[in-house]
Amino acid sequence: MLKFTPILLAILYALAMYQFSSWRTKRELDARSTELADPRLKKLTDRMAEALGVERIRVHLYEVDVVNGLAAPDGRIFLTRGFFEKYRRGEVSAEELASVIAHELGHVALGHSRRRMIDFSGQNAIRVALATVLGRLVPGLGIWVANMLTTLLAARLSRQDEYEADAYASALLVKSGIGTAPQKSLFAKLETLTGMRGAGMPAWLMSHPKTQERIAAIEALEARWTRELPRE
Repeated sequence: MLKFTPILLAILYALAMYQFSSWRTKRELDARSTELADPRLKKLTDRMAEALGVERIRVHLYEVDVVNGLAAPDGRIFLTRGFFEKYRRGEVSAEELASVIAHELGHVALGHSRRRMIDFSGQNAIRVALATVLGRLVPGLGIWVANMLTTLLAARLSRQDEYEADAYASALLVKSGIGTAPQKSLFAKLETLTGMRGAGMPAWLMSHPKTQERIAAIEALEARWTRELPRE
């Protein structure tokens, strides 16, 4: 029984971390966000709402300076103040910002937001369990190996989610009559907007796929849709 104690403790730790992370995220977003009201953007979200068969799409403005969009575990969609200010200064178009909203809607519709919170907690549990076991086998290196393995796993799962949300957004934008051009043009400028400019970790450790790979995936979808269109 004792040999399974680290694993059981890791599972309990994961459950506790999930509950705590959900509570902390909700409290932070509630305290620092308000519903976004922008006439140009609302016209586009109304078109997406009609395509989805829902009354409206609510978007919230999260008061942080980074450039990002996010989907909360409870299904709410957020744009950061930093992203919205780029839009107000004309660096991002309303259609490009709508493509971000469509992407985040994809995360919600596909269950990524809640799953990511669970995955995060589970990965922490795996990290603890691996560090405990490997620490006995490879003293001094066990924690490093455990951290590397869980980081690789998290990055791979996250990149898969991004591709899926991109595909959902592309389909929604096309159905709404907005098209994928704003989605692709935003990707082309995203590294400049966020200040990354290609710097940082290599692609296989990044939580998001490379820009060109995301654009290529969208264009592959478009080519497939074109082939599947019924001919006159």
